[in-house]
Amino acid sequence: MDHNPILCIIPPYMLENMVEKGSTKIRKAALQTIKQSSHVRMERSMMAEQPGTDPQSMVAGIAHHSEKLYRRVYNAKNQEILPGSLVRSEGDKPTGDVTADEAYDGAGHTWDLYKNEYDRNSIDDHGMIIDQTVHHGVNYNNAFWNGKQMIYGDGDEEIFTRFTIDLDIIGHELTHGVIQYEANLRYWYQSGALNESFADVFGSLVKQKKANHQVKDADWLIGRNVLMGNQYALRSMKAPGTAYQGHPVLGNDPQPATMDDYLELPPWDDNGGVHINSGIPNHAFYLAAVEIGGNAWQKAGLIWYVTLRDKLKRNANFSKAARATIHTARDLFGKNSLEEKAVKKAWKEVKVIQ
Repeated sequence: MDHNPILCIIPPYMLENMVEKGSTKIRKAALQTIKQSSHVRMERSMMAEQPGTDPQSMVAGIAHHSEKLYRRVYNAKNQEILPGSLVRSEGDKPTGDVTADEAYDGAGHTWDLYKNEYDRNSIDDHGMIIDQTVHHGVNYNNAFWNGKQMIYGDGDEEIFTRFTIDLDIIGHELTHGVIQYEANLRYWYQSGALNESFADVFGSLVKQKKANHQVKDADWLIGRNVLMGNQYALRSMKAPGTAYQGHPVLGNDPQPATMDDYLELPPWDDNGGVHINSGIPNHAFYLAAVEIGGNAWQKAGLIWYVTLRDKLKRNANFSKAARATIHTARDLFGKNSLEEKAVKKAWKEVKVIQ
């Protein structure tokens, strides 16, 4: 089990396929990404083992104790340094670097969803400054939350492009920070898949709110642009297992949509399948949101947020999450309400509950 996970948007099985089937450039970029991720993981482990280190202090960013948004974007200049050179602070004009400006804007849209819909004051609910580093490493094929800040690679421009290109990726990774300060879901097996799913849910909702899409208008895809090729995305919440099919290097999307196809994996394989089996709770959220209708962030999103904030424990599994979201829907909207029935029906359809 990984006690200090690096919460990346690209799962290890994608990188492994790139090593096995990619060109020399793709293989090299994938190996370098794996190496860099291991290096960051080691740094986190060393921090955790320092005498007197409070585990929560590892995930504590800088709070400025304000109800206002405050962002900082740094440029690593393709080195593996953090945070890098400060290039844009809150209120500064655009830099002209599309990656830095996408990170800046994406953090703003994420903050806006949490603040204006759920009355959350930044990542930690205490006004944390949102720090982000762009241009991390050379051809780095990932984006991740390291416990304190966001880091984005530029991609190899053959399989992946820059990781700031999709607003839902930014929202996903920053939500890993929110999860740390709330349920702090353990990053393995079903609790880890829930961790990934909650990040996908709110990443999608950040994108949907920015576009003002109702449930019927949303594409329900995660990473539609970062995975190069018009027919590909990283994940589909509407139809898990269909985000990318027949990709010449990555193969087919392995995500299940229901418990019938749940993958029993060892702990060393994607931490027990956290990126793969997250398709099941992802699909449950999609089904609930569609049944409720309207803007997904207003009711379905509120149910999931309050559940994350108030109801889930660190080792929660799918069935506990199902019961918790059903209870939250009842608390918020009433017994036998449309919302409660929709959430219960969704978890039944993915066969988590009977």
